[in-house]
Amino acid sequence: MGVLKRFEQRLEGLVNGTFAKVFKSEVQPVEIAGALQRECDNNATIWNRERTVVPNDFIVELSTPDYERLSPYSGQLGDELAGMVREYAKQQRYTFMGSVKVHLEKAEDLDTGLYRVRSRTLAASSSQPSSQQPPRGAPGGGPGGYGYPPQRPAGMPPMPAGPPPGAPGGAGPLPPVQTRRWIEINGTRHQISRPTMVLGRSTETDVRIDDPGVSRRHCEIRAGNPTTIQDLGSTNGIVVDGQHTTRATLRDGSRIVVGSTTIIYRQAEG
Repeated sequence: MGVLKRFEQRLEGLVNGTFAKVFKSEVQPVEIAGALQRECDNNATIWNRERTVVPNDFIVELSTPDYERLSPYSGQLGDELAGMVREYAKQQRYTFMGSVKVHLEKAEDLDTGLYRVRSRTLAASSSQPSSQQPPRGAPGGGPGGYGYPPQRPAGMPPMPAGPPPGAPGGAGPLPPVQTRRWIEINGTRHQISRPTMVLGRSTETDVRIDDPGVSRRHCEIRAGNPTTIQDLGSTNGIVVDGQHTTRATLRDGSRIVVGSTTIIYRQAEG
């Protein structure tokens, strides 16, 4: 069972079903949980072969109506979301520099049903008083603020300035790890063998999708670490793991919806 599914099942039984009632609006807890997972993927920092660090302090910004409805349960919901992040990090072999925290905040510029996630990496050994830390989301907050790379705790050696092992001029080659990537559409497997794969209704795309709701050049999958999907200005857009988006990180099992067609992204090592 996937991390998001287990998270959703835990919420269903909390507080005699209270969460099921308060989430009967546009914003769904599993959508927020998925956004936190993507925030980890998009901000992962490789320190060495054994350690990939991801953010551990998250802000979920909600519209005024959504925030007012959820704020009475923000503590318990934050704990559940933090637990989901820890479970996902363990699955992906990510590490944290401090304890994981998820906070809810009100954003006046968001409409009902919309949300925004920000994150930063905070070291557990940081001695900086909380009153001296940059305001959450404030521009120019400096290293360690939301949207900035992680600060290393005192005493930890700096990241190497040179290229990593295996890169030109590095300390030596690493054994190659090959990742196989493919998508599944209506039971048919399409191997991703090039850096990019364009999907759409046109016969000139890499994978043609015969669906009137799909644009001629609808979206593009870009293989890499991580693999991403990019909307190409389509009419109806793309939905990735339940969230409308223009760009998203893909992980094994990600569900992509274009028009009325569902695409499953798969990847495996070896």
